[in-house]
Amino acid sequence: MIPMVIGNPFANTMVFEAYKAYSISRFKILLALLLPAESFLDRPARPERAKIMTLNNKNRLCNGLHRRELLHLGAAALCGLTQADFLRADAQSTLDPSYRKRSIVNVWLAGGPSHIDTFDMKPDAPVEFRGEFKPIATRVPGIQICEHLPRIAERMDRIALIRSLTGTVDSHDGAMCATGYPPGNMKNVGGRPNIGSVVAKLQGPTNGNVPTSVAMLSSYNPSEQAYFRSAGFLGRSLDCYTPDSEAGRANLISRNITQDRRDLLPHFDTIRREIDTRGNMLAMDIYAQRAVQFVTSREFADALDINRVPDSVRSRYGINFGVSPKSKKPLGLQNARFLMARRLIECGARCVNLTWEEEGERRWDTHKDNFNALRHELLPSFDIGLSAFFDDLETRGLLEDVLVLVWGEFGRTPRINKDAGRDHYAPAASALMFGGGLKVGQVIGSTTKNGERPLDRPIHFQQMFATLYRHLGIDPTQATVLDPNNRPQYLIEHTDTIRELVG
Repeated sequence: MIPMVIGNPFANTMVFEAYKAYSISRFKILLALLLPAESFLDRPARPERAKIMTLNNKNRLCNGLHRRELLHLGAAALCGLTQADFLRADAQSTLDPSYRKRSIVNVWLAGGPSHIDTFDMKPDAPVEFRGEFKPIATRVPGIQICEHLPRIAERMDRIALIRSLTGTVDSHDGAMCATGYPPGNMKNVGGRPNIGSVVAKLQGPTNGNVPTSVAMLSSYNPSEQAYFRSAGFLGRSLDCYTPDSEAGRANLISRNITQDRRDLLPHFDTIRREIDTRGNMLAMDIYAQRAVQFVTSREFADALDINRVPDSVRSRYGINFGVSPKSKKPLGLQNARFLMARRLIECGARCVNLTWEEEGERRWDTHKDNFNALRHELLPSFDIGLSAFFDDLETRGLLEDVLVLVWGEFGRTPRINKDAGRDHYAPAASALMFGGGLKVGQVIGSTTKNGERPLDRPIHFQQMFATLYRHLGIDPTQATVLDPNNRPQYLIEHTDTIRELVG
């Protein structure tokens, strides 16, 4: 009988996957223990294992794994640790200690914000292009942004602005901002993995009680947002963990839970008796305990439970700060994700993928009534939330280690349409970056006089990923992951970082 944790779908998924892998894992472990090393697996070494496992070569199998490593791998899968995170937490890692505190926050402005009405104003363009908003000065002489973003303008000396993004496609989903590739790339083998899953695969966690990567997504059109969770061809065990609500805690701490975390361990006793022939079951005990510890981790659950945060902090983030004059719905609810992202980073998450959109008609997909949607709903809320997030990272001393990227899947048409809106537009877009030791207080690139395409210094979408990977200590020119056909796949094709930002 498969043990289940009532009210905890994440725990049940882990247990189900563990039992599904039972037969194969047990078979491999028994072979590793009983057969001569040279006869175990006749296949070439896997390159990414060599980068992660750094034990000595004595008693290694011909696939590059030590017998005990294989035992650990199989035991971990059997007890629910199909995510490689926890294995790497205990394995000796090649990750430079100077990178272990580094993390990234990838903020997706779902729907595609208008670059001309936010960060690439065109006040001298004809009225049918420039729109209704006026630019305002920022803390950096010569840099202007939209009048409805005054808080971000006050912090522009510590923010970098990219105005010449290119290389995206006209597709309404998160693929480009999550993976760096258009939707459908490598679909036949599961699709490209999001950046958080790549980090989990190559580096693993810094805190065994917290997932390496977390995705905080809205409920609007889940298929568009699935890219920020999906590990693609790396397998579902490396999917980013996704809280089931804004409070998040319900997904970890039980609702009507009937088992103590220790009660799950006896279910693995049968497996223990079958393979404990050389005294190696201590490793399985450790991994089993950690699996259950993660599922019920109070540290992680508390990070997601913003009800524990003082009202003054929630107010500073603009959570529920007002009501839309148009829809009469509360504003700022999405800013809770900024607050949770800061708390997750503090307790050890390496990557947070975060969707920011005011639900329904208040998305950034402003085909009609663009200016009222931005003026009354999107921009004020976003300005408050992002600025509070920035301030928290700065005052807590996290900005040097945390790199934040804010962008959408494309820009919007320079010419205003008949419905006072702007449509999808892939040739040009803007993005913000801050933290991570970047050289900030500057603008990278520009667009033509009406914002139609990059005029100078075009920056490819994948160069943004190159900059994120470099920050984490992953070399995009060298790093690969294996696809299901055992072929190494480079993470991205455009591997140049943005030199003006990183030197």
